[in-house]
Amino acid sequence: MEYRQFGKLNFKVSALGFGCMRLPTTGKPEDINEPAAIQMIRHAIDAGVNYIDTAYPYHGGNSEKLLAKALTDAYRQKVAIATKMPVWLVQQSQDFDRLFHEQLERLQTQHIDFYLLHNLQANSWAKMRQLNALAWLEKARDQGHISHIGFSFHDNFTVFKEIIDAYDGWEFCQIQYNYVNENVQAGTQGLQYAADKGLAVIIMEPLFGGALASPPPLVQQLWHNAPADPVTTALRWLWNKPQVATVLSGMSTLEQVQHNLAAATASGIGTISQAESDLITQAQEKYKQLNPIPCTQCGYCTPCPHGVAIPNNFSLYNNAHVFAGNTVTLSRALYGLLPPSHRAESCADCGDCEPKCPQQIPIRQWMPRVHKELSAK
Repeated sequence: MEYRQFGKLNFKVSALGFGCMRLPTTGKPEDINEPAAIQMIRHAIDAGVNYIDTAYPYHGGNSEKLLAKALTDAYRQKVAIATKMPVWLVQQSQDFDRLFHEQLERLQTQHIDFYLLHNLQANSWAKMRQLNALAWLEKARDQGHISHIGFSFHDNFTVFKEIIDAYDGWEFCQIQYNYVNENVQAGTQGLQYAADKGLAVIIMEPLFGGALASPPPLVQQLWHNAPADPVTTALRWLWNKPQVATVLSGMSTLEQVQHNLAAATASGIGTISQAESDLITQAQEKYKQLNPIPCTQCGYCTPCPHGVAIPNNFSLYNNAHVFAGNTVTLSRALYGLLPPSHRAESCADCGDCEPKCPQQIPIRQWMPRVHKELSAK
């Protein structure tokens, strides 16, 4: 296992982190197959994984409980655990303590190593500031209940930068990032910015909800004579970047754990070959060809006079159509979390954006279709 520097902290983190969002189940998402999940987590720890990530809502609230069971028999001492405050459930300042103590009970602990504000976006960040979330985090840290303060993020780079610059106490952040999302959300620009500020950057969705593990035929053909499979290639692309601290994988089978452990063992900064790098570039181009909306995320169409986040809407729509599966659910969830003014439904059909688009996209025609797709249940 490769171990990497975790920002400015005196901590070396395993290149592979274990994400507890997609554990094996016996049916419904909340019904975790406990023996299988515990075996997977312990196997990963025995192989050197030392960072385990969970959150309040994962598996209907049962992920934290399962992790507590997995970390008995002296396994707790071998790892750092991370979980997150569900900011969308916080309506008043008293909710911080109520939700946090529920998490401590689920995890059967009085101390959490890495604690995050979950899924910060422009609107939730404003609410957290209003409710003094940062002061609450510092109090929890001073009381010994948490060690390190961070946040996870789903919005654009401007918001990401604003959050980082607003507080000197951030020690780490978690961003969605993979080779098809270089210019989406925080993106490569955010990865570099956070690392330059001394924050450890944790990567989530490295396989885009599993979509990159099974590429569509147009992309899959690139791997016929490739030096590694699509999963290993996608992970190695991330581990090649010095700004990346650890990559979280939401694994669902023991075989996936074993595969990703093997990939992590062969990972490292500067280890990716030119052939692999060229393969990634070709795959990126193929995926772009599959996008129904030819948006390049240049941002020339913004700002919209009515507040619509046009590139963000197009990105979510394209992802839902190209990748399907879990990505549709994720895209719709992220669309629902956007402030109403940012969604495609707020398009006023003014046409201000269209002359600015280098790709000559008929933006006004697309907006109703984007809203219909992303607001579907």
